[in-house]
Amino acid sequence: MNLNQQLLAIHLTQGIGIATESRLIEAMNSNLLPSIYPWPLDLLLQITHRVYHDRIRATYTTALQRASNFKGNYITYSDDSYPQRLREIFEPPLVLFYEGQLAALNLPSLSVVGTRSATVYGLNSLRHLLPPVIQSSIAIVSGLAQGIDVMAHQITFANNGVPIAVIGTGTDVAYPRRNTSLQKQIIQQGLVVSEYGPGVGPHRSHFPARNRIIAGLSSATLVVEAKIKSGSLITANAALQNNREVLSIPGSIFSEESQGTNELLSLGAKLITKSQDIIESVQILDTI
Repeated sequence: MNLNQQLLAIHLTQGIGIATESRLIEAMNSNLLPSIYPWPLDLLLQITHRVYHDRIRATYTTALQRASNFKGNYITYSDDSYPQRLREIFEPPLVLFYEGQLAALNLPSLSVVGTRSATVYGLNSLRHLLPPVIQSSIAIVSGLAQGIDVMAHQITFANNGVPIAVIGTGTDVAYPRRNTSLQKQIIQQGLVVSEYGPGVGPHRSHFPARNRIIAGLSSATLVVEAKIKSGSLITANAALQNNREVLSIPGSIFSEESQGTNELLSLGAKLITKSQDIIESVQILDTI
């Protein structure tokens, strides 16, 4: 067993979540973990709350076996190919499963998020703003959700760009199911990544967690339309938390779908009316 397989086994062990994985990453960065694998069960019990100990004891051995025999595509925090931008965020993912072109993570990228119930104004704003960004060799990161996410991916295809989808299921599961064909297209032309292993279905907790990865993969996040309480604002807050720029398209004061974006502008987000404003933000931040 090697370090990557060990980290995958930990990720597959029930009772170990994002917080525990973050503590492991801190210990790895400080060279505090043994270099002989597999790590003993006692080590995991020392860094986890005892309420989870029974689940860890019951699943760790099986997780080690699954990791040793795993044939799918994945990278871990210890890989050289793990994106530097993601290393810098709060609670970086320990493991990322993927399908497609991993090299897409090396491109400058813009994260695009917004409401699932996009208006004509929001969709037209994307059609107007995104093509010059994509033609500047900037990859587009989004979440493959209905509305703004799907439109961002489709515009990326139409302009021969590189789409990156961060999803809240296993990479072999499409959610919603109507996105099956689009997800396959993204795998062929770009990259689909997930913190969740093969066969894992959707769960309401997965989507707020994946938002930190959407924000973390890019130097800037564009919010197109969002209600005051929405997942898009969770992504925007994750971007701000990690010192990434938040860009916002202004909207009508009469539209519920623009209340969140207008609120972001009042709090200091960069107002976007031209493609060049986006390109400058991504290019400037990717050279820092």
